[in-house]
Amino acid sequence: QVQLVESGGGLVQAGGSLRLSCEASGSISSFNTMGWYRQAPGKQRELVASITSGGSTNYADSVKGRFTISRGNAKNTVNLQMNSLKPEDTAVYYCQIRNWGFDYWGQGTQVTVSS
Repeated sequence: QVQLVESGGGLVQAGGSLRLSCEASGSISSFNTMGWYRQAPGKQRELVASITSGGSTNYADSVKGRFTISRGNAKNTVNLQMNSLKPEDTAVYYCQIRNWGFDYWGQGTQVTVSS
């Protein structure tokens, strides 16, 4: 099975920065996509950013220019650098990996941006 362990998150003032990290373990394909999703109270889970094993990235329009997703030095790790945070970025952030056609999720980490 595949497991995802997230770290980072917390409380920050508007305009501040946070960094999320996630490491996947288990039987991981060399060809996979990792990403970050978020879910605010009363809203559906939405894609924030994703990155393929080849380095191609995709961002939600709402975070373009503020968030950067990257692969870590260790295999199967992904980071999300979040700058210029806004109160509307407040949500539970979930790490995700699409591996052999299946989606696996982390437990989620809370990000709260105060105004």
